[in-house]
Order: sequence, then C-alpha cells, then structure tokens
Amino acid sequence: MTSTTRPPTVGPAPPPAPLRPLHRRRRIGNLTAAAVFLTPALVLIVVLRLVPVIQAVTDATHTSLPGSTLPPSWAGAGNFSALWHSHTFWTSVQQTLLFNVIVNPLQIVIALALAVLLTRNLPGTGLWRTLIFLPAAVPMTGSAVVWGIALRPDGPVNAALGSVGVGQQPFLNGPNQVVGSLILIASWIGVGYWMIFLIAGLNDIPQVYYEAAEMDGAGPLRRFWSVTLPMLRRPLLFVLVADTVSNFVLFAPMQILTDGGPQQKSNFLMYDIFHNSFDLADPHTAAAELLVLLVMMIVIVAVQFRLLRSTEGE
Repeated sequence: MTSTTRPPTVGPAPPPAPLRPLHRRRRIGNLTAAAVFLTPALVLIVVLRLVPVIQAVTDATHTSLPGSTLPPSWAGAGNFSALWHSHTFWTSVQQTLLFNVIVNPLQIVIALALAVLLTRNLPGTGLWRTLIFLPAAVPMTGSAVVWGIALRPDGPVNAALGSVGVGQQPFLNGPNQVVGSLILIASWIGVGYWMIFLIAGLNDIPQVYYEAAEMDGAGPLRRFWSVTLPMLRRPLLFVLVADTVSNFVLFAPMQILTDGGPQQKSNFLMYDIFHNSFDLADPHTAAAELLVLLVMMIVIVAVQFRLLRSTEGE
C-alpha cells in the first residue's frame, strides 16, 4: 500500500517588517536639511523685517524732546493724531499717490512695449536689451546725479531745447515740472529692469498659440490682445506689485536733487520720513509716518494680489 503525503499547507505570508523607523529617519533628515537651508533666510527676515517693524511701532507710540537724555514717554496714538492734523503730511500723501498713479502704469506700458519689440527677430536685439537694461545696473544715486546735471538750467537738455527755439525750462526747480522730471528719472532707472521680467514671460508663451491664432486669421494686434496679454497676466501683475513697492519707497532722487521742493511738490512720504527723522530730530513722528506708508503699501499690494488670484481663476 502506497502512502500518499499531503503537500504542506501554505499559510498567509508573514507581514513585512514595519518601515516606520526608516520613514521616520528620512522625515527627520528632510526636516533637518530644510531647517539648515531655511534658517539663514528666516534669521534675515526677523532681523531685517520684523525687528525694524517692532521698533517702528515702539517709536511711533512714544515721544521725547529733541536732544533730551530722558527715556521716551508713552504717547499712544498721539503721533498719529498729530499726523492726521498735519498739512505737510497730507501733502506728502497726495504727492506720493499722484506720483505712483502716473509712474507705475507708464513704466509698465513702456517696459511691455520694449519687451514685445525685443522678442522679435530684429537685428542687434541683444545689444538693445543690454543698453536698455544698463541704467538698472547703475546705482540710483549715480543716475540721479547724472540727470541732475542734465536737467540743470544750464545743462545739456536745456541747451538742446534752446537750439530748437524752446526757452529754458526749470525741470527740477519748477513746481509744475518737478514731478514729471522725477517720473522721467524713475522710469529711466526702472523700465529696463521690468522689461527683463516681461521678456522672460513672453519667452515662456508657447508658439503654438500664436500659430493657431494666425491660422484663424488674427492679425498682430488681435494676437497681442487675445494671446499675449492673457498668457502674460502673472508676470505683468508681479511687475505691477514690485514696481508699486519700489516707487513708494523711492528716495534718492528727492534727497539728492530736490530736497522735497519746490513748494513740497516732491515731498513724498519716504522723503518726509527722512526729513522728520534726521533733519528735525523727531524719530517718533517719522516712525508713525513709516507705519502709515507700510499700511498703504500693504493695502495696495493686497488689492493687486487679489487681482492676481481672480485672473488665475478665470
């Protein structure tokens, strides 16, 4: 009698060894690496951003006599109340907003036009890009000094105007022309810088969209409105936000060329903060004014970011 042996019963495979310790070690390693790389940036943000803001809040809520050795005394909202009733402060706010309402769209339109032009296959495109960007590489104080010489009553700009029969113009000394002159100087410095960002955005637009629009019979203007602008919304809004912040804190041309004049036409908020802090030795009023400027920029930038989110959701 032959005995038959049953094959061994195969049970369920044992569960794999838990990998939690390995995953935990990897997670700790990733967090450690992230902390190592982020710590310098976080330290700089705290030292260069948060600490000055805290110090500004402290200064704005205290007051002291110029030259006094006594510690500052609590003023609460007294400095802000003084600003509210200050004609000079409201003139600075008005001039700052007027300057930004004009200069921001102007710079962006010119930068966009140059970016579109210099992304075409034109001869010498690289040279033109370099020449237009060059003023952005020069320190702002240097550009302000050069333009101050050019716009003097006996400067080369007035000499060129005199050669065609135009009388001498008080570019930096006339209350009706000083804002326009500062807009010219700020645009000379900023247009080339913002142009580079817009050129990068234009180069990221796939050519297939232009080819499809051209096959549908769209001309250059129609392709610009239907393809270029919608695809360029994000770079354009980034440039708008950065340009707004940059022009709100513009300071060097006023400090070097106009000293806030004539008739306070160039007494923008950033210059008035400097004037209160260093010329009048009143850092507490300057700190309150700085916080007002900060709130204005936050509100305007928040509106612009809201615009960015709404356009992305379309």
